[in-house]
Amino acid sequence: MNPQAIFGPMLALMLLTFIVWVYMYVRRIPFIRQARLRPEQMTPLGFAQLSPPAVANPSDNLKNLFELPTLFFALCLMLYAVGRVDPTGLFMAWWFVAFRYAHSLVHCTFNHIRLRFTLYALSSAALWFMVLRAVYWVLWRVPPGAG
Repeated sequence: MNPQAIFGPMLALMLLTFIVWVYMYVRRIPFIRQARLRPEQMTPLGFAQLSPPAVANPSDNLKNLFELPTLFFALCLMLYAVGRVDPTGLFMAWWFVAFRYAHSLVHCTFNHIRLRFTLYALSSAALWFMVLRAVYWVLWRVPPGAG
């Protein structure tokens, strides 16, 4: 397998971050103009209190994309660097990304909390599987190709 394949899910997650970033401003700028907010009202706390969910949720989702995904990026780079990219890891990386896309879609639109949490948990399970697998390889010094 081509180890560079791990860059596909990484780039897809970067693209998601860009999409949510743009969407956040598509929602935020019209709200600021329509509400005629003054600069003193746009402190983080003040803006959060004034923003309706349709404006606040994309911002919250963007922040969320800089939490667990940072571990994902580091892990993918580590897997590539030590020659540990394999079909199982690549599948789990795409699983993580697919459920992050679904999570962001729900969070930025109708924001059904139970569904959003389920999608978050499914994406997180893929990441933690990848992490625990890497920990196993390191702690037990399993050579590449042996498991």
